[in-house]
Amino acid sequence: MAKNNREPDCETQHVLQICHTSEPPFLDCARQYAALFEKTEYTVITIFLSGSKPDQMDVRLPGTEAIFLNYQSAGLKGLKVGLIKTIRKIAYPLNLKLIIAHRYKPTYIALRIKDVPVVAVNHAFGVYHRWARRLMVGRNENRVLLLGVSNAVRDDLRASLPKFSSDKIECLYNRIDRGVLASSQLDKTGARVNLGLDVKAYIFGNVGRLHPDKDQKTLIKAFALVSEKIPNACLVLIGSGEDRLMLETLSAELKVADKVKFLGNVPDASKYFKAFDSFLLSSDEEPFGMVLLEAMTANLPVVCTSTGGGAEVVGSDGMLFDKGDCKRLSELMQRIYDEKNNFDINYEPRIKKLFSDESARSRFWGFSEIKKFDI
Repeated sequence: MAKNNREPDCETQHVLQICHTSEPPFLDCARQYAALFEKTEYTVITIFLSGSKPDQMDVRLPGTEAIFLNYQSAGLKGLKVGLIKTIRKIAYPLNLKLIIAHRYKPTYIALRIKDVPVVAVNHAFGVYHRWARRLMVGRNENRVLLLGVSNAVRDDLRASLPKFSSDKIECLYNRIDRGVLASSQLDKTGARVNLGLDVKAYIFGNVGRLHPDKDQKTLIKAFALVSEKIPNACLVLIGSGEDRLMLETLSAELKVADKVKFLGNVPDASKYFKAFDSFLLSSDEEPFGMVLLEAMTANLPVVCTSTGGGAEVVGSDGMLFDKGDCKRLSELMQRIYDEKNNFDINYEPRIKKLFSDESARSRFWGFSEIKKFDI
């Protein structure tokens, strides 16, 4: 576990960011929020409760000091007094003006540091459905701003906390550095060679955990409906999870096992999106969907479910279907294939307007609660 030997620093103004892990996508989430304070008088210190230090840390999280506490997942369960003491020991010597906390456990810890405003970033639905959590933030309402990563998550928060004013529960979209991401993405041939994929196939792609929430079951059913009409079609799934065996069995039952490729976890998967000819997200209710931005940066046709935050990400530039509707999804897959030579969408204006660091800075510093915090 990292030790803190910091000397008191009363001159530098600090922002403390607490993340439950450094694993994807939260390392990039930390980057996004550190970027809000670029060219300001604030120094950002980011604490990762679990997860190891990644390679090229200075590239992945520039402009911030990072501390890795190396807790195991089991060590983060329950109300850990020792963990709170550790965070307080780090925070105490700082001239601390604000704490940014990602997910509930870091939010709970942040609220145990008295008299410091807290921005609690919520990356999922249902965070405050539990009464104890509602009670915790309610007691600290005067110094907390709750952010949802999409309007859908924000609305879920507002429904859970009806006594909170709307100014205390806002939306701040996740974002990307489009230039950096685009420059890291391999071209189609290079990406396919690296992944061991057929360079001549038409590839429908999906990236995400193989989990019931991601509903790749619907995706495979839809693919089975169109596979005979597109002889060179292939469905590629990047990711691992509890549903893999079930999905492999389903592919065999639907007689498409030879056309569905399970690649497992692929490090830095965003580099390989151009291996796909189109991108499909079948999640039953996606809070946001960073993979959609990665697919849009690769300039792929995108299809996702109409519920949750995914529809907000793609807007009118994407194609939508109701969750679980494999027939409609198959129709959209056929349409994308038939129109593949006529696809011409420029995603850059939408990304710049809604999902860039610049747009996030403007929105964040304009929140009335941030102004009240007087940072």
